[in-house]
Amino acid sequence: MIRLLNQYSVANALECGFSMVKSFPSSGASSTLTDDAERNKLLAEMAEQSTDMISRHTPDDWRFIYVSPAVTHLLGYQVEEIIGVSAYDLYHPDDVEDFKRRSPSVSYERGLYTHSYRFRRKDGRYTWLESTSRSIRHPDTGELKEILVVSRDASRRIETEQANHRLARVLECTSDLVVFVTPEQRISHLNEAARQTLSLESAKLEQLQLASLLVPSSFERLIQQGFPAVTSGQVWTQELEMQGPNNTAIPVLLELLAHRAFQGQLEYFSLVARDLTEAKQAQAELKRYQTEINHASRLITMGELASSLAHELNQPLTAIVNYARGLQRRFAGREQLTWREIEVPLEKMASTAMRAGNIIHRMMDFTRKQEPQKCSINLSDVVDDLIEFCAENADKHHVKVENHIHNAALNLWVDRIQLEQILLNLMMNGIEACSHQGNADDRVRLVQITAQEQSDKRVEIKVTDQGSGLSTALPEQVFEQFFTTKPKGLGMGLAISRSLVESNGGELIASNNHTGGACFCFTLALAPT
Repeated sequence: MIRLLNQYSVANALECGFSMVKSFPSSGASSTLTDDAERNKLLAEMAEQSTDMISRHTPDDWRFIYVSPAVTHLLGYQVEEIIGVSAYDLYHPDDVEDFKRRSPSVSYERGLYTHSYRFRRKDGRYTWLESTSRSIRHPDTGELKEILVVSRDASRRIETEQANHRLARVLECTSDLVVFVTPEQRISHLNEAARQTLSLESAKLEQLQLASLLVPSSFERLIQQGFPAVTSGQVWTQELEMQGPNNTAIPVLLELLAHRAFQGQLEYFSLVARDLTEAKQAQAELKRYQTEINHASRLITMGELASSLAHELNQPLTAIVNYARGLQRRFAGREQLTWREIEVPLEKMASTAMRAGNIIHRMMDFTRKQEPQKCSINLSDVVDDLIEFCAENADKHHVKVENHIHNAALNLWVDRIQLEQILLNLMMNGIEACSHQGNADDRVRLVQITAQEQSDKRVEIKVTDQGSGLSTALPEQVFEQFFTTKPKGLGMGLAISRSLVESNGGELIASNNHTGGACFCFTLALAPT
């Protein structure tokens, strides 16, 4: 019975003239009086047992002249404590004037006022109430006799609405693109960032389909991968492209979420997309900058090897000149020559010229600015070439560079120019470290290159020297840009070498050998077989 009474509509109860006071009947039959009495008795029982607070108030200052027992549950007062108290005294100060002015928070319909406000509890805290009130007037004179009010706790609803309002403000203010999509892939909401970025300010939502917001390939991935994943409870985040103005593609990091109702059925999807345009541009600029720095580093390295290159080129050029002068001296004054007489000198001149050309080509390849191109590179061959390349510089410093790679068939998956730059920087550092050690004992010091294949399809390469070792207690410091111990050094070689190793998925570390000198160790991937 109580459940049925509680389900009775407040509006209907007030429409029926719900009153806890003596009725104001006009001249009617005794049966009508009996009906009114029975009705009032039933409604009074309902008021006493309802979880909603039912109250009567004076029309001038809204003093309580009746309140149902629900007041104890809602506000903590006993019935007798609140009788005679003005409701204005219990309103939150910010809500009193709103009610008096009938602000937008107070709605009116068919003679009923509905108002949400904060009311002070007995413990001093405020709670949100939603009240529906109706004026009770004398049927003959129209005089306002009292106000009848039905109130219920609206705290949870108001707090939820406020939280939703805050989230809505955040949603509109965020720079991320937020899109709500129905299960039928129709757009139901776009936040301000999405409308502006995609130039959809004037578009009507009911005409928008999800397919129009993404480039075809990205939409296909979303349909085939995204929706099945989130529908099954997974998290799905991918880099996709959205359709920008003038058919431009906007790179985004998109997160797709599925939202369900309380009963568990799918309600809608949300797409939160972060515009990656600036990040992609910054990455491209950083890559371009890194390429320029790497190129500059190679030019600097070539500058350091200029004397060695001059020596390497001087030898074959001198040999060619000597062969040519030898021919001049031997065959001067002769009008006829046989091929057998000049065949060997000419072949030697040609091979020597080819060797000089190879030196020049190798130098040009090393200094050329180009995009990295990974391929299978034989490590031992590269090391041998570089040892020959810097041999003159090593001899000048009384240093010998040795290839100790025992597996001659070891191939790496790397860009050759980058590998050469890494190894040459480390080898040149080793040569200079050995020369700075001094040669009081006239001992040739060694720079050695070793390599060891690892179990994770990677190769560990070490360049060790017999110099004085790292001069800093923090080995990582040597990889900082512009850190150098050389009087004329730029402090970029090791920083660039580490960046090149890391761009190839490896790691470069430095340490001191227990026998003296330094060791630089890095890893690179094996070439696929």
